Amino acid sequence: MQPLDLSDKNILVTGGAGFLGKRVVAQLVAAGANPAAIKVPRSRDCDLRQLAHCRAAVRGQDIIIHLAAHVGGIGLNQAKPAELFYDNLMMGAQLIHCAYEAGVKKFVCIGTICAYPKFTPVPFHEDDLWNGYPEETNAPYGIAKKALLVQLQAYRQQYGFNGIYLLPVNLYGPEDNFNPDSSHVIPALIRKVHEAQQRGDRQIPVWGDGSPTREFLYADDAARGIVMGTQLYDAPEPVNLGTGQEITIRDLIALICELMAYDGEIVWQTDKPNGQPRRCLATDRAKTEFGFVAQMPFRQGLENTIAWYRQHAGDC
Repeated sequence: MQPLDLSDKNILVTGGAGFLGKRVVAQLVAAGANPAAIKVPRSRDCDLRQLAHCRAAVRGQDIIIHLAAHVGGIGLNQAKPAELFYDNLMMGAQLIHCAYEAGVKKFVCIGTICAYPKFTPVPFHEDDLWNGYPEETNAPYGIAKKALLVQLQAYRQQYGFNGIYLLPVNLYGPEDNFNPDSSHVIPALIRKVHEAQQRGDRQIPVWGDGSPTREFLYADDAARGIVMGTQLYDAPEPVNLGTGQEITIRDLIALICELMAYDGEIVWQTDKPNGQPRRCLATDRAKTEFGFVAQMPFRQGLENTIAWYRQHAGDC
């Protein structure tokens, strides 16, 4: 299949100023897109929960890559499930509909690993997406995002609208969100270790019992996979983006402590939720359909992330 020529396309990247979005924009340019033709709306000026703002955003666009999301870790999911459901559903559903109405040629929707059922055979295959209810702490977010897959498939069936749905696993890397109120596990743990070292603390509290497994994808790899899918994939079936490798939270914190030279004690807060028991994706479809394979070794990616945080800790 010949890659889609991006050089003459107007491209809207929602969330394009964010952690993943900046990398997607860079990958688009590397793949031949005209930087002047890439539109990155900002939430302060373009609230995608408002239908009129969605209509304005999609006008004149050839491709839309929808990355914008209201998202966070277990704590945010527990505190604001209604907001996470409403915001993500309304942003995506309205944007897809407006894109169809405006004659957009291709819509690339970024889903979430949280859409998978709580108990899914490992590795997670795309065909298992509907075989159960998501893990309770992140179900509202996961279901809102999964509804967008249904919408894209329905619009393809009825209108011939070309929408694809990509499911990246947990992302990490330099410039991640290190805010303790909304961060995911890797930046949260890096910040905890760093602050413990700064204070001289000999113990670090960590949620859960350390038994769950997670898979992590370096943000630059994810961005590359998204652009490859944009150029080379046009089918209705969802596609995982990941590494196919999982690590327990217990081993993850041990590795972070090793890389940060911290030898204090980890205190497991077993009264706090573990989240989904295991997460690990089957990655065959992405490789077969558009040749995506993750490249960043996990240890090196963690070292890069730790180095960035230590340099910018005062600003995070």
